[in-house]
Amino acid sequence: MRIIAGESRGRALKSVPKEMMVKPISARIKKSVFDILRPRLEGARILDLYAGTGAVGIEALSRGAASAFFVDADKRCVAVIEENLKRLGFAAKGRACYGDILQDLSWISYRAGVSDFDIIYMGPPYRTEDNKMLAYSTATLARVAEANLLAPGGVALLQRYKKEKVEIPAGCEKYREERYGDTDVEFIRRVVPAG
Repeated sequence: MRIIAGESRGRALKSVPKEMMVKPISARIKKSVFDILRPRLEGARILDLYAGTGAVGIEALSRGAASAFFVDADKRCVAVIEENLKRLGFAAKGRACYGDILQDLSWISYRAGVSDFDIIYMGPPYRTEDNKMLAYSTATLARVAEANLLAPGGVALLQRYKKEKVEIPAGCEKYREERYGDTDVEFIRRVVPAG
């Protein structure tokens, strides 16, 4: 897994052990998503949920994002993200924390040192170790909305299995969707009140 563009272009990221249930973002999806996000990246504050190796947030840092905060529910992933940040020279701009993303997320703003984020990327796992389907997307979006983590004018991206049904929380709207094989990426923003 390598950084696609920016100051760390071509540099490799450390991966997690294969036995871990981490499905990294594919190069194809990452390239497409970052082509779409390009105008928003310079100086952006990034939140990478279910961060795995940190590939999404670190790609954003390489392309000019101001900061990235990574959350994963596996401490081994947090350690890999911290190592990747150090190896690529982004330790001052990125921080990784252990946390249950399906619970209250109001702590994130405090720990990240920012009130909200310009870009939030959510890549919840699709399946359990014994191949049972998971459905974390609706709950994750609800926790993000409850904690008011998305900045006005910001965008939240949800990577999910194409057959998973998702409910968009009140106050938000889906404005774009891209399909890549069995994966969909939904682009979500806050609704601007009329008047």
